[in-house]
Amino acid sequence: MNKFNSISAPVIRRLPRYYRFLGELKEKGVTRVSSKELSDKMGFTASLIRQDLNCFGGFGQQGYGYSVDSLYNEIGQILGLEHSYNAILLGAGNLGRAVATHMSFEKRGFRLTGIFDIDESKVGAVIRDIPVSHMSGLEKFCFENHTDAAILCVPKSAAPELSEKLYQIGIRNYWNFSHYDLSVDHDDIIVENVHLNDSLMILCYRISAGEGEKL
Repeated sequence: MNKFNSISAPVIRRLPRYYRFLGELKEKGVTRVSSKELSDKMGFTASLIRQDLNCFGGFGQQGYGYSVDSLYNEIGQILGLEHSYNAILLGAGNLGRAVATHMSFEKRGFRLTGIFDIDESKVGAVIRDIPVSHMSGLEKFCFENHTDAAILCVPKSAAPELSEKLYQIGIRNYWNFSHYDLSVDHDDIIVENVHLNDSLMILCYRISAGEGEKL
């Protein structure tokens, strides 16, 4: 069992942001950073940052701050980014093509090994040097390639049946863009539901709220 399993979900969800920001500091040649400097750049309080990082052990020293390189590497290990989990993408439409093309899977713990679609007109197209296969070959492919995770870029109506099929094949981990919240009917699956529309509506709310303050 991972020793960090007891860490709260909000803390875990902040880790990728720490990792991304520290990566930007590394690229700029910054070697040390304080919780106050992280706070100023990221919008979290310095106290919250220290509390978050203390969940995983003592990374910094008072008055000395954090080693950017060490903290970046430690957070990467906590997130498990050294792994290379085999992932397949289902749905080769505009969204699926964009996810396959622009995501840095190899730097985020995954390796995209297959892309599938039910539309014959998309089968055979090459995305990210991977030919799109027909969904009929999904089970055979997953068994032969030891698939760990599935990325769902399919219509909402197709998600429930497809996720159950994937479960029966043996896939337990899902990154879901289908606009359908996959319910955890099985206690051994992991789901990350991604709702771009929700994020856009939050932006709308924040703009609206800001306009209200100006009235």
